[in-house]
Amino acid sequence: MKRLFLLVFFLNIVIALNAQKYMTKNGFIGFYSHTPMEDIKADNNQVVGALDISTGEMVFQALIKSFHFDRALMEEHFNENYMESDKFPKSVFKGKITNLASVDLSKNGTYEVNVEGDLTIHDVTNKISTKGTVEVVSGGINANSKFKIVPEDYMIIIPGVVRDKFDKTMEVTVTMKYAPIANK
Repeated sequence: MKRLFLLVFFLNIVIALNAQKYMTKNGFIGFYSHTPMEDIKADNNQVVGALDISTGEMVFQALIKSFHFDRALMEEHFNENYMESDKFPKSVFKGKITNLASVDLSKNGTYEVNVEGDLTIHDVTNKISTKGTVEVVSGGINANSKFKIVPEDYMIIIPGVVRDKFDKTMEVTVTMKYAPIANK
């Protein structure tokens, strides 16, 4: 009986330690731009992300060629002309939830969070700060945020011929559904 109790006790400690890190392999990043000429919209459902709930640190990475548009020609121009995805194949965010203490990870609920970090697109890194939500659910954590970026801040050059088709800013939506992973 004593051994069974010790086994259950240590198993609970191992499970608790392993539950500090969460991961997703199918997170979502989308962007949207509206102008009177045309809406630009792309979605990527193959974003890899990790969240360490003991520190609030998070990272996610998106392959540029995994963004999909409604029109194939738009996707081709995006990859070849604007993002140069063969030369700059991914975008990465490394940051942290700065108000992690306001999130009660022991019970289900939705909490507002502040996130700060470095966003690298087109091999250019800029600091960003945004608000979002963290939803604690049975078996995982969902994180959501919307923020705007300026393509020119990332050295993404939009030719004058099509400049009117683009808004100066792009609205970025991030949705991650994290599941616990084992510490290695």
